Parts: sequence; C-alpha cells; structure tokens
Amino acid sequence: MARTREQLIEIAHQHAAAEANGDFATTMGTLDPEPVYEFQPAGLLLRGLPAVRAYYEHFFKTFQPMIAGYEMRSEWLNDEGLGQEYRIHVRTPEGGTETHAVIGILLFGETGLLGERLYASDRMLRLMFGPAWKLAEPIAR
Repeated sequence: MARTREQLIEIAHQHAAAEANGDFATTMGTLDPEPVYEFQPAGLLLRGLPAVRAYYEHFFKTFQPMIAGYEMRSEWLNDEGLGQEYRIHVRTPEGGTETHAVIGILLFGETGLLGERLYASDRMLRLMFGPAWKLAEPIAR
C-alpha cells in the first residue's frame, strides 16, 4: 500500500535519525525492496538490497567511528524527497580531521525510501562506501 507524502517525510526523518544513531535494522527497514543509491558527481549506482546492505554494514562498522562530528547546514523538501546538506568531519589515520561537504537526497518510494542520491567528493564516497564501492555500476546515460 502506497504511503502518503507526510508518512514518507516521517520515514525519511526516521532513516536519517537511524543512520546518526548507528541503528542498522531501522535504517534498512525504511527502504523499499529494491533501493537504488546514486553517487554524484561520480556517475555511479548501487542497486538492490544486497549491495545496499553491504554499504550499511561498512558504514556502521567502519565509517561511522571515523566521524568526529557533523553539522546539518540545510534541509529541504519537494515531491521527490527530502534533501539534507551536511558538513562531516572525519578523523584521519594521522590523528587530524578532514571536513567534507555532503548532500544527500532521500528519495521517496511507494512504501518507504526508494534510495538516496549523494553528492560528495570521490574521496568521501569511497570512505563512506568502502568495499561496496566496487559493487557500483555506471549510470546509463
């Protein structure tokens, strides 16, 4: 059964909160059965639950502990989804930090989130996605 726009907005906020809190099960539970994650400007897609699961396993186990802090700079809403702009501070192996700009658009699906469109540097995307980066395919033009 299709959700209302208000329900999808709530699901998008639940997804973002679950990511921030390290809640793998809730994060995955907000997704439609065949999620698609788009990486820009890299021009790549991560498609399907197994690939997205691999991403989130890395994200929570390896990437999230590297986060020294973050700020949400803005949030906006349209008929396609909920957009969020962040500055994320990542610890480096040398003991310093790097700051990365990230825009994530949580895309509405039928019963949950269709996926996400992420805009970030290649370095940041590779840090976030780890081994799941190799599962990505070029976006058909």
